Amino acid sequence: MSPGPAFIWINRQRAVRPRQLRLEDARTAIERAWPEVVKAECRGSVLGCLPEISFVLVSDARIAALHDEFMRDPNPTDVITFHHGEIVLSAETARREARKHGLPLPEELARYAVHGLLHLAGWSDAAPGAASEMRAVQEKILRRALRGLC
Repeated sequence: MSPGPAFIWINRQRAVRPRQLRLEDARTAIERAWPEVVKAECRGSVLGCLPEISFVLVSDARIAALHDEFMRDPNPTDVITFHHGEIVLSAETARREARKHGLPLPEELARYAVHGLLHLAGWSDAAPGAASEMRAVQEKILRRALRGLC
């Protein structure tokens, strides 16, 4: 198997401190998850066309603006995936959800990143049945990737 695209992590927000983000753990989880994401590819995958994938951390305000611009929903969301290889993650939403569920923040960030990668791999969560199937695949990949981390 080829090594795949380069993963670029960009922190464009200030609400969550870098020390809290512990991006190294999220990065390691995504590197571990990559082979499983490739195995899960389905019709519509763009993974083979991408020389790099960017994970961009933003604030709730920024992701809400993107959500409104591209999906006509002005509310913040956890992750938005663009098929050119950019995955936008809300650091504030990740922190809030991690606290709510008693999880480490890097685990929640990795969850959003895996979700975005699955969209690039051809998965859709537009229909309720498809959403639950995608979530099951996402959590299986995440469990394996997080073993011994966080």
